[in-house]
Amino acid sequence: MKITQIVLASRPNGLPVLENFRTEEKELKSINEGEVLLGACFFSVDPYMRGRMNDSKSYAASYELNNPIVGACVARVIESRSPGFTIGDFVVGYLPWATNSIAKAEALRKIDTHLAPLSYNLGILGMPGLTAYFGMTEICKPKAGETVVISGAAGAVGIVAGQIAKLREAYVVGIAGTDEKCKLLKEQFGFDEAINYKTLQLTDKIIAGICPKGVDAYYDNVGGEISSSVFANLNFHSRVAVCGQISQYNRLKPAIVPTILPEILTKSILVQGFIVGNFSSRFGEGFAHLTQWVKEGKLKYKETIVQGFDKLPEAFLDLFSGKNLGKMIIEVG
Repeated sequence: MKITQIVLASRPNGLPVLENFRTEEKELKSINEGEVLLGACFFSVDPYMRGRMNDSKSYAASYELNNPIVGACVARVIESRSPGFTIGDFVVGYLPWATNSIAKAEALRKIDTHLAPLSYNLGILGMPGLTAYFGMTEICKPKAGETVVISGAAGAVGIVAGQIAKLREAYVVGIAGTDEKCKLLKEQFGFDEAINYKTLQLTDKIIAGICPKGVDAYYDNVGGEISSSVFANLNFHSRVAVCGQISQYNRLKPAIVPTILPEILTKSILVQGFIVGNFSSRFGEGFAHLTQWVKEGKLKYKETIVQGFDKLPEAFLDLFSGKNLGKMIIEVG
């Protein structure tokens, strides 16, 4: 079988460009015992993938040059040599950017197609949803009446994190990059307030005016100057979940921002960085809660769906200019 795949052609220097990717054709071998042949349906693009394009040590292995990019994918079983899967099953797994691929059965999870749209398994019922769940419930731990601030609030993780905080009866403030996103956060997802950081330059005083009682929990997806302004307003014994630093991923030099260590010391602030894999033994718990809340209508979701396998690199780059509302998904077609 001849397939099309997208490989890492070169490592980016700062912001990635289309030239860092290359599309090529490849002949796919026959499948072995315990494997399945898959046809890709939906791909996820996520900010963490930028770090894997570098040749540096991190929590996930670097992508290899001239090999396919790998990411979360919903696919359909075309051929199976595993008793656990039959032709027509839909699965989710970490697969190469390819129109078709072969995977070991144990690396895949079968999808219940009756629960939600297939693409939700890459978002609210996938890694982003679990990330929001554990970051909010295990680190931020909001209580009724507390103030919670979320940066990157209109992204795949931030939308879910904010709604979970609302389920805990917190006062929730989202930070996003357009008026449209801010309106969406308040009208569709129940945020109490939303700030467009591109039109209202964030300062310590701006955050103080919107959060007059201070900030009890901060879910940080962006880092940089935005986080510095929030840190200046953190209350005693507040909690900070450091989930992402998208403002820093493409910088050639770190941003110069005020140090946060004195705030952490004098206010006894808990700051914890995490990746969702830290909670892998509890994924079943998180998935059960998210699924139930979606079924009950307590959690809503938003996707930006781009059509066409060839649009994968462009959609990935669009993450860094904030063109997505909620989860960025590529539908292969």
